[in-house]
Amino acid sequence: MTLGRNSLLRRITPPVLFLLLVLLLWEAAVVWFQTPIYLLPGPLRVAQAAIANGGGIVQSTAITAVAAGCGFAASVLIGVVVALVFSQSQAIRSSCYPYAIFLQTVPIVAIAPLIITWFGYGFQSVVIVAFVISLFPVITNATTGMVAIDPLLLDLFHLHNATRWQILVKLRLPNSVPYVVTGAKTSSGLAVVGAIVGEFFVGAGTGRYGLGFLIRQKLELLQTPDMFAAVIASALLGVVIFASVSLTGATVLARWYNPAAAARQP
Repeated sequence: MTLGRNSLLRRITPPVLFLLLVLLLWEAAVVWFQTPIYLLPGPLRVAQAAIANGGGIVQSTAITAVAAGCGFAASVLIGVVVALVFSQSQAIRSSCYPYAIFLQTVPIVAIAPLIITWFGYGFQSVVIVAFVISLFPVITNATTGMVAIDPLLLDLFHLHNATRWQILVKLRLPNSVPYVVTGAKTSSGLAVVGAIVGEFFVGAGTGRYGLGFLIRQKLELLQTPDMFAAVIASALLGVVIFASVSLTGATVLARWYNPAAAARQP
């Protein structure tokens, strides 16, 4: 127990000390150069703004978290389904995969207004933007996992007259689990980015709005400390979602595959 606690302290102490050093240098630079608060507030001003507007920031963070979570869940579900289809035919992959790449190459700020035009202002458009930007990593990783099959295992299934469905469920899908976990971790952060970008366009005119609109609003009003507080909240939200997905993925992989047991096999 003590060894585990000491190991944890050794892991978290360096980044915490580095963060404190950055905050001290930031505050000292603001004081030394007498930077106007609307250009760059110090950490103390940002902390004061976060405390003063804590309720609004927490509410906006919750709205953004729900939108990002819905978009992320949809991207994992639909991404795996698309990968299942791609794994069945080289012709399908060759025909459709370039359009999947399109989702990654087109800037989300370019298609977000189009999504809003189609689906209107509201929560659903934010979810769709988060879904679109987080879909590609799941598709590409899941497809790789379902296609990268050991030929010997594939021959073994064919030898026992396994059907296409049996190969898919008992071989391709299990083999793709580590790849899906990797893609999900990437998509979790992108979903937060997509939700905030969507809120830049959608958040106006509603009684409840997320972090994206809050950041834009505070920027336009030159309330820079409040804007910094919202930006920090969005960064913490991304870290929390990524850590949650990583922990869930590690739990799934620990139950799915035991490297130590595999290493003991002859």
